[in-house]
Amino acid sequence: MRTSIFVPIVTALACISIPAAAQGWIEYTGRQDLFIVNFPAQPTIREIAYSSEYGLALPARVYTAVEGQNQYVVTVVDYSKVEQIHGDKAKNCQGYPDTCLNRAPNELRGALDYAVSLFLQKDSKVTYYGYADTDRVEGRRVQLINPDQSRTFVAVYLHDYRLYILDGTVRGSTAPPALFQQSLGFFDKEGVRVRYETVYRHGYPAPPREPGSGRLAGC
Repeated sequence: MRTSIFVPIVTALACISIPAAAQGWIEYTGRQDLFIVNFPAQPTIREIAYSSEYGLALPARVYTAVEGQNQYVVTVVDYSKVEQIHGDKAKNCQGYPDTCLNRAPNELRGALDYAVSLFLQKDSKVTYYGYADTDRVEGRRVQLINPDQSRTFVAVYLHDYRLYILDGTVRGSTAPPALFQQSLGFFDKEGVRVRYETVYRHGYPAPPREPGSGRLAGC
């Protein structure tokens, strides 16, 4: 069974990146979503509504770059209003007490695994599923072989109320999208690149950062 993960609602945004090179792969900076990643070309961007585990329609952006038959996608979901929305729903609930629970903690703590579950429901063979981290931000990784024999490599991270879903699908003898997945980095709200000394887990106090972080470039 194939499952549709996202529902598109709007397309097109303004420039929010700086290419690192005129030819080949570029170092792309997503200013609005505070990330940096390598793409094979300038991505197209569309805004979507992401359906969360507990039925919220959360705002998100999808960045897609294509290289031949290969596709590289970063989806960034905004979870910043989840606590407020679930709190309001619980406060105004008219049902029985056990039906009026505040689902915000479950929504946030389960965001990584829920995002992965949407890929696991596809009609594909799972060849790997495990823990991951990048710049010490914890996440999950999944690898799949699809019915057309293409291979999909997924990495999911949650940092400062933003869920980052990297989805690289390659065909034939194309190498795994290591340059794409391993280049992901995060910025804080002040535009400073972050790398932590120990593992960052959303919902816990952020650990100290390693020194020498750069700043977010302008458009």
